[in-house]
Amino acid sequence: MSNNTGKTLLALLAGAAIGAVAGILMAPDKGSKTREKIKDSLDEAKKNLKNKLDTASDDLKAKVSNTQFDLEETYDDLVSNMSHKTEDVISFLETKLADLKKQNSKFQK
Repeated sequence: MSNNTGKTLLALLAGAAIGAVAGILMAPDKGSKTREKIKDSLDEAKKNLKNKLDTASDDLKAKVSNTQFDLEETYDDLVSNMSHKTEDVISFLETKLADLKKQNSKFQK
Protein backbone atom coordinates (compact mmCIF):
# COMPACT_ATOMS: atom_id res chain seq x y z
CA MET A 1 0.00 0.00 0.00
CA SER A 2 2.88 2.35 0.80
CA ASN A 3 4.31 1.68 -2.67
CA ASN A 4 1.06 2.84 -4.28
CA THR A 5 1.07 6.01 -2.20
CA GLY A 6 4.62 6.80 -3.38
CA LYS A 7 3.67 6.22 -7.01
CA THR A 8 0.56 8.37 -6.63
CA LEU A 9 2.56 11.19 -5.04
CA LEU A 10 5.20 10.97 -7.79
CA ALA A 11 2.51 11.05 -10.50
CA LEU A 12 0.87 14.06 -8.83
CA LEU A 13 4.18 15.97 -8.67
CA ALA A 14 5.04 15.08 -12.27
CA GLY A 15 1.60 16.25 -13.41
CA ALA A 16 1.98 19.52 -11.54
CA ALA A 17 5.42 20.12 -13.11
CA ILE A 18 4.13 19.33 -16.59
CA GLY A 19 1.15 21.59 -16.03
CA ALA A 20 3.37 24.46 -14.87
CA VAL A 21 5.64 24.11 -17.90
CA ALA A 22 2.66 23.89 -20.24
CA GLY A 23 1.09 26.95 -18.61
CA ILE A 24 4.25 28.97 -19.08
CA LEU A 25 4.69 27.91 -22.66
CA MET A 26 1.02 28.50 -23.57
CA ALA A 27 0.78 31.85 -21.80
CA PRO A 28 -0.61 34.82 -23.74
CA ASP A 29 2.90 36.26 -24.15
CA LYS A 30 4.96 35.30 -27.14
CA GLY A 31 7.30 32.37 -26.60
CA SER A 32 10.30 34.63 -27.04
CA LYS A 33 9.06 36.91 -24.23
CA THR A 34 8.37 33.94 -21.98
CA ARG A 35 11.83 32.52 -22.65
CA GLU A 36 13.32 35.96 -21.97
CA LYS A 37 11.46 36.16 -18.64
CA ILE A 38 12.69 32.68 -17.71
CA LYS A 39 16.25 33.61 -18.73
CA ASP A 40 16.08 36.86 -16.72
CA SER A 41 14.79 34.99 -13.68
CA LEU A 42 17.59 32.43 -13.97
CA ASP A 43 20.18 35.19 -14.43
CA GLU A 44 18.86 36.96 -11.33
CA ALA A 45 18.93 33.72 -9.31
CA LYS A 46 22.48 33.07 -10.55
CA LYS A 47 23.56 36.59 -9.54
CA ASN A 48 21.98 36.22 -6.08
CA LEU A 49 23.66 32.85 -5.56
CA LYS A 50 27.03 34.29 -6.63
CA ASN A 51 26.61 37.20 -4.19
CA LYS A 52 25.76 34.82 -1.36
CA LEU A 53 28.75 32.60 -2.18
CA ASP A 54 31.06 35.64 -2.35
CA THR A 55 29.78 36.85 1.02
CA ALA A 56 30.21 33.40 2.57
CA SER A 57 33.71 33.16 1.07
CA ASP A 58 34.69 36.56 2.48
CA ASP A 59 33.32 35.61 5.91
CA LEU A 60 35.23 32.34 5.85
CA LYS A 61 38.46 34.09 4.81
CA ALA A 62 38.06 36.59 7.67
CA LYS A 63 37.46 33.80 10.18
CA VAL A 64 40.48 31.85 8.94
CA SER A 65 42.62 34.99 9.09
CA ASN A 66 41.47 35.72 12.66
CA THR A 67 42.07 32.12 13.66
CA GLN A 68 45.56 32.20 12.15
CA PHE A 69 46.33 35.43 14.05
CA ASP A 70 45.02 33.91 17.29
CA LEU A 71 47.10 30.78 16.69
CA GLU A 72 50.25 32.83 16.08
CA GLU A 73 49.58 34.87 19.22
CA THR A 74 49.02 31.71 21.26
CA TYR A 75 52.24 30.22 19.88
CA ASP A 76 54.19 33.37 20.78
CA ASP A 77 52.73 33.32 24.31
CA LEU A 78 53.63 29.66 24.68
CA VAL A 79 57.22 30.25 23.55
CA SER A 80 57.52 33.20 25.93
CA ASN A 81 56.14 31.17 28.85
CA MET A 82 58.47 28.29 28.08
CA SER A 83 61.40 30.70 27.98
CA HIS A 84 60.49 31.98 31.44
CA LYS A 85 60.07 28.44 32.75
CA THR A 86 63.47 27.51 31.30
CA GLU A 87 65.06 30.44 33.09
CA ASP A 88 63.39 29.35 36.34
CA VAL A 89 64.73 25.80 35.92
CA ILE A 90 68.24 27.07 35.14
CA SER A 91 68.18 29.33 38.22
CA PHE A 92 67.00 26.45 40.39
CA LEU A 93 69.73 24.16 39.03
CA GLU A 94 72.39 26.83 39.57
CA THR A 95 71.26 27.20 43.20
CA LYS A 96 71.40 23.43 43.73
CA LEU A 97 74.83 23.30 42.08
CA ALA A 98 76.10 26.02 44.41
CA ASP A 99 74.74 24.07 47.41
CA LEU A 100 76.44 20.90 46.18
CA LYS A 101 79.75 22.78 45.77
CA LYS A 102 79.48 24.03 49.37
CA GLN A 103 78.78 20.52 50.65
CA ASN A 104 81.61 19.10 48.56
CA SER A 105 84.05 21.71 49.87
CA LYS A 106 83.31 20.52 53.44
CA PHE A 107 84.50 17.04 52.55
CA GLN A 108 87.72 18.33 51.03
CA LYS A 109 90.41 19.26 53.54
